[in-house]
Amino acid sequence: MKTGVNQKISHILITIGLFVLTVLNANSQSLFVGANYHPHDDKNIDKIKSDIKLMKSAGFTAVRMGHLAWDSYEPAEGQFDFEWFDKVMDLMNEAGIKVILDIAVRPAPMWLHHKFPSIDVVDKNGDVQYANHRYMDDIGDPNYQKYALKYTDVISKRYAKHPALLAFGIDNESGDGPISYSETVKQRFIEWVKNKYSNLDTLNRVWATHRWSRRFNQFEEIGLPVAAYPNDVPERMLDFRQFISDEINEFLLKVIDRVNSNAPNVLTNTNAWFYSPLKYFDYSEMAYSGKMTRHGAGFYPGNSLTTNWGVMNSLFGISRIQFESKNPFWCSEFTTMTAVPNSIRKSAYATLMYGNQMVCGWTWQSMWAGEEQYLQGMLDWDGVPNRKYDEYKKIATEFKKIEKYFPYKDHAEVAMAFSFPSLIASSSFPEQQDGQLQACWNLFYHRNMDARVVEISKSDLNYKLLLVPGVTVMDEVTASKIRDFVKNGGTVIMTSNSALLDETGKVFASTRPGRLSDVFGIRVASYEEIEPFNEISRKGYKGKKLEFTYKGKAVDTESTRFDVIETKGAEIIGKITSLDKDYPIMTSNKYGKGRAIYVGLPADGSVLNPLLDELIDELEMKKGPNVPSGVMARQIDKNHYLYLNVSGEPKEIPMKGVSRSVLFDKDYKGNFTIAPYEPEFVEIK
Repeated sequence: MKTGVNQKISHILITIGLFVLTVLNANSQSLFVGANYHPHDDKNIDKIKSDIKLMKSAGFTAVRMGHLAWDSYEPAEGQFDFEWFDKVMDLMNEAGIKVILDIAVRPAPMWLHHKFPSIDVVDKNGDVQYANHRYMDDIGDPNYQKYALKYTDVISKRYAKHPALLAFGIDNESGDGPISYSETVKQRFIEWVKNKYSNLDTLNRVWATHRWSRRFNQFEEIGLPVAAYPNDVPERMLDFRQFISDEINEFLLKVIDRVNSNAPNVLTNTNAWFYSPLKYFDYSEMAYSGKMTRHGAGFYPGNSLTTNWGVMNSLFGISRIQFESKNPFWCSEFTTMTAVPNSIRKSAYATLMYGNQMVCGWTWQSMWAGEEQYLQGMLDWDGVPNRKYDEYKKIATEFKKIEKYFPYKDHAEVAMAFSFPSLIASSSFPEQQDGQLQACWNLFYHRNMDARVVEISKSDLNYKLLLVPGVTVMDEVTASKIRDFVKNGGTVIMTSNSALLDETGKVFASTRPGRLSDVFGIRVASYEEIEPFNEISRKGYKGKKLEFTYKGKAVDTESTRFDVIETKGAEIIGKITSLDKDYPIMTSNKYGKGRAIYVGLPADGSVLNPLLDELIDELEMKKGPNVPSGVMARQIDKNHYLYLNVSGEPKEIPMKGVSRSVLFDKDYKGNFTIAPYEPEFVEIK
């Protein structure tokens, strides 16, 4: 009898499991179009019904709600008010619109700030900042976390099984908001330092406290480091920023764990603006945890149709958030404002080539109040739809035609290294680490090639080519992985400002590039400044201009500095040829089965493009589709190609045989032309 019952239970569980997988797979083969919606603005049920009717008419399939709205659900401590929102969720479900429900753990309500003043942010001068603005919370504060997790628990339990729910949003723009320098932060930092270094002798050695007579005799003497100038107290600053980053990641993981406990089969998403200059933190910890099942971003390329740098910057944002996740990406916010007609649609198609599955406009309604009250959405202030509503409707209509082929899954054979410690350590350099990283990313954007941002210490480095752009801090794990990558047949390109410091933030006293000089077969002796050196330029160059020569071909470029390189077995393949003499600046060294290339200049297309063209052929890397300049393109699968003309002139696409436009329902024979700023999605017959 028990056996029969157990078999029945097992059958039910299997059925449920298959149903969940079916739902998840169905969602993964959809393209969501929708809006960020704020029903808490007035809770007017008639207005909400009217809005939902307009959304459905536009073909919207998703909305994001709840962000920045904690006190709309808990207006006073322990007094939760969900009845009004239950109706909104039910109406969305009736309309067939899925909901990303943000768990708005920031900003904290004013009642919580009043109850626990330790949550308030304190500036570098020791002045308490009143929480006038959003994100004015010390999220490491235990009292804050207790109530934030309680709120998470209540809201995730209530809506875990609601049929409209698509995902829970985990915080919003976690890197934004000022760092707090309060006494409670100081005490937590001291505990963090104790756990990391265990004794004062180690701490004094690592922080080089013998410099300027700053030795500690007890941990309680530690203060919060505030940089008075670039590269001030570098070892302390590196630890302090890692401490802040750890607190953010640990809190986000607590929120996700609470959500997963209450809603184990529900997707998680976030608008991960981790690279805000206010509180830049190491999002790679979250990306590699696997717990954020849909990484996300706000996609804000600016208002222009004719320029592309804004789109490029925003696409780079996707890559630096996605890292090596193979799950679809969600642009949980997407531009509206005063974007030029058709520029939103252009951006939407561009994101499809980077694995995006969602275009969720910020915002539905032009704001009625607050600091964003002049921000224009898809509806004007009086609720009348405007041209942006029509453009999103067009996107939704077109995406419906092609969604079964998406989201796109990249096939990257090249990786580019992100390094949070290097970003902090390179803050005093003319080129910061993420700037060099973006310069490398641009190389592959222009080639329509897939490339992934990776954190080397967390990656299996299953690539043909690895770029190490300005990775200033070279810890033992990262160095070992680079060494093994090359030894086993990989090709690596490292640029200047790399492998200067060990993991404590100290310049290597050994031969540089630290821990890898033998792999690259060089000694980086020092650096020189271009501008003063141009006083003795043979070509009369001024400022930062220099001439770089690669295999007999010279190009002009610019740099603030260049590395002085001595070869120790490496071959010189590029030189600076405009100064008082030739200086070796690009070297190649065989190591094991692979090749290590060093470039003594910051990552830049004018220097790297000729080398990269050769390596793509040599390493037999898959090239992007054959298209003219000004066209973005990806081969989606064996028979389908996505194109986007990002230029102001028609572009002819080379094509053999017969193809069919899935978007516009017409046939092509041979080559076809794409109009300016227009997409095309074709099926090869």
